[in-house]
Amino acid sequence: MSWSAEFVEIDKARHDRDSFDCGEEELNRFLQTQAVKHMQAGISRTMVLPAKQPLPNQKWPICAFYSIAPSSISRDKLPQGMAKRLPKYPIPVFLLAQLAVHRSYHGQGLGKICLVHALRYFWEINAHMRAYAIVVDCLTESAEAFYRKYGFEVLCDHNGRTRMFIPMKTVEQLFAD
Repeated sequence: MSWSAEFVEIDKARHDRDSFDCGEEELNRFLQTQAVKHMQAGISRTMVLPAKQPLPNQKWPICAFYSIAPSSISRDKLPQGMAKRLPKYPIPVFLLAQLAVHRSYHGQGLGKICLVHALRYFWEINAHMRAYAIVVDCLTESAEAFYRKYGFEVLCDHNGRTRMFIPMKTVEQLFAD
């Protein structure tokens, strides 16, 4: 089974959340029970990459997804060279809250596709609502290695997880014409 060409906002009537399994129970549970509720509450937005073909129940399996949200960080969490040029109040950032690929698609580059799509989406939002950086809280060491490979740097420990970041100026260099 292959994935469609476009990410779309999750829709519980159209997407089969129950069959999603990325191998991490926390991410599975988020997609299955919280993603839609968080969107309805205005907390985050979840984008899914559905399969090309629906299941017999006429719902579309989810090949991969990511969730985004606004956030802020304390300036003292940033590297000293960056922090000294910023105000003392909380710094606006975008949070890449979740990113996961169904087990069936591991090793096929779909994680990179998700990340690039999310970064482009943040870059487009940044044209209208500025943020200093994108942050992500890594669930595992392999997630940390994944983000490091794409230019994210360790920021701090946050709730027992490694928080990483990439400045929006770096993201802008990826997508600016």
